[in-house]
Amino acid sequence: MLKSVSLFASFSDQQINTLLAYVQHRSFARNIYVMHAGEETDSLYVMLSGKAKVVLTDDHGREVILGYMGPQDFFGEMGILDDSPRSASVFTLEPCEMLRLSKTGFMSCVREHSEVAMLVIRNLVKRLRAADRKIESLALVDVSGRVARLLLDLAQETGGKLIVQRAPAKQEIARMIGASREMVSRVIKELEQRALIRVDRRSIIILDREMTKALKM
Repeated sequence: MLKSVSLFASFSDQQINTLLAYVQHRSFARNIYVMHAGEETDSLYVMLSGKAKVVLTDDHGREVILGYMGPQDFFGEMGILDDSPRSASVFTLEPCEMLRLSKTGFMSCVREHSEVAMLVIRNLVKRLRAADRKIESLALVDVSGRVARLLLDLAQETGGKLIVQRAPAKQEIARMIGASREMVSRVIKELEQRALIRVDRRSIIILDREMTKALKM
């Protein structure tokens, strides 16, 4: 199982055996919190299966979705590296299988294996770029452009087409881009009418890969 995780793929059998002392296999049901913002950071989690979302919630229960995670994604390293509490909460959308790596084990891996350190750095840079893009969208792009960007970011190449499989609900999209559900519904309807996308049940097919330019953001 550990060998199947990108973080540890280069480890020898002896190194894997040493790592086992710091790792636990955890199962989480659907619709529960794996961790909460503000908690003490004592471990790193690696996703093996399932889907989860990263969220921030205010005192009134309003939620902002920072992103989604699936197999091979990992989270919790930020608080370990800067010795700070959890910066966000993680909530399961499906039953999830994860590996929990203790803080001691994670720091040992980073110190002794440069490839692990580089993967962690790349992951942090990826998140920073995503945060920069989201800040830019909120400040400079209208709701139509934000929806279009999000759909393009979520889409994957399938049979020569860009498709958002199991697209988030409109309320979820609204929470990700800082808009109302009603506005998101209007934008998606407009994108369909302009033949930029096609909605097929839970999937969204991107018909124009340049739709952000078509919207003249």
